[in-house]
Amino acid sequence: MPLYMDRHEVPGATPQDVANAHVSDLEKASEFDVEFFSYWFDSNENAVFCFARAPNADAMTQVHRASHGLIPAEIIEVKENDVVSFLGRVHEPADASEITSPFRTIAFTDIVGSTEMLDRFGQAGYMVLLTEHDLLIRKALVSWGGREVKHTGDGFMVSFEDAGKALGWAIDVRTVFGEHEELDIRLGMAAGEPVDQYDDIFGAAVTMASRICSSAGPGRVRVSEVVHDLGVDKGFTFDDGELETLKGFSEPTTLYELLGSN
Repeated sequence: MPLYMDRHEVPGATPQDVANAHVSDLEKASEFDVEFFSYWFDSNENAVFCFARAPNADAMTQVHRASHGLIPAEIIEVKENDVVSFLGRVHEPADASEITSPFRTIAFTDIVGSTEMLDRFGQAGYMVLLTEHDLLIRKALVSWGGREVKHTGDGFMVSFEDAGKALGWAIDVRTVFGEHEELDIRLGMAAGEPVDQYDDIFGAAVTMASRICSSAGPGRVRVSEVVHDLGVDKGFTFDDGELETLKGFSEPTTLYELLGSN
């Protein structure tokens, strides 16, 4: 389906008003076969921009009319290449370069305490933070040449063909979220030769990266022994490591925390 961006004129609207409207859009989206990726609120221009995949432009109008009645003033069809520099990949499956690559570094991110955040801020407030989180992750992916495999609800699964770029990306992401007052995340990384099936990526490296992410503390980046060894060769520094047995793996493995780069 094509990608669309629309513009709404919203004089006097607050960020909370816009977040509430976006939540309503998400609730109605499936009825019109629309998939919303993100939105932006420009308070200076009193405008809101929505970015979505839809069967046609009329579906974009219909979903907004049904959810809250704020009809877009303009709708344009966009190409993925036109927005990738800002958002990164907007589709979930791996692209062709990932499928043919024999070795990749896989990383998972996870928002720490997402359930508590939902209770604290409510659905609309949480959606504002989640949208900001998604944009920060995707911007960093573009900067370091990573690819989004899929959004996991409160995090991402991503892949890199170069371990050094993956680690550089992780440091940038950790720094950005370390300065954020409301959002805290953890990251886990592993490397290997995953396989693709049913528009997703599977394999031991993927499972290990997910388990490592779950084991990481708030604001921490933990990596497998393979990623550690590759990173040391590229000038990255780590702690001394800890031997752990991850769920689904019979043998213990040494996990390292990423400290920085030389």
